[in-house]
Amino acid sequence: MRRAVVFLPLLFFASCAHQQAVPVAPSLPPDPKTLMPALERRIYELVEQERHKLDPQTAQLALDSELVGVAREKSADMAVRSYMAHAAPDGRTSANIMMDEDAGFAGLLGENIAAQPYYSKYGVDVEIFAHRVVDIWMASKNHRENLADPAYLRTGIGAAVNGNTVYVTELFATDLASLPASKR
Repeated sequence: MRRAVVFLPLLFFASCAHQQAVPVAPSLPPDPKTLMPALERRIYELVEQERHKLDPQTAQLALDSELVGVAREKSADMAVRSYMAHAAPDGRTSANIMMDEDAGFAGLLGENIAAQPYYSKYGVDVEIFAHRVVDIWMASKNHRENLADPAYLRTGIGAAVNGNTVYVTELFATDLASLPASKR
């Protein structure tokens, strides 16, 4: 009986020695398109942090679904046509899109845009990309002013990807009625 107990483990180990390791394919990063909502949310959080660093008394920006839709449409257009500009090649702007969506919109509309390339084999790291985008905006006087303007009470962020580039649009808005008479 003792010989049988010793023989079984030896048989097991001997069979394991002849097995070859199966190569494991490296895991690919997730499709960047699936990460765009998380990127939008993280950019929103970082923008809020920066606004409050610049002016602790400023009101929090409300996420506005209409502005999110317009920002996503603007980013998608930049991605599809591979440009980064406030006006599309045909001259269309976020304000045009906004007026198409809400002909009654009367207020201020600000826009920050950015584009960030990425390498397919590394994918898009939401945290790194969100910080890059906000850092770019903070380093630009006009973008920082949009981000920090206490007159803006609503925002919408849209991100899109095409090829090896992520495009981001953030819109800031306020209604004319909420502005002091001196700013109307």
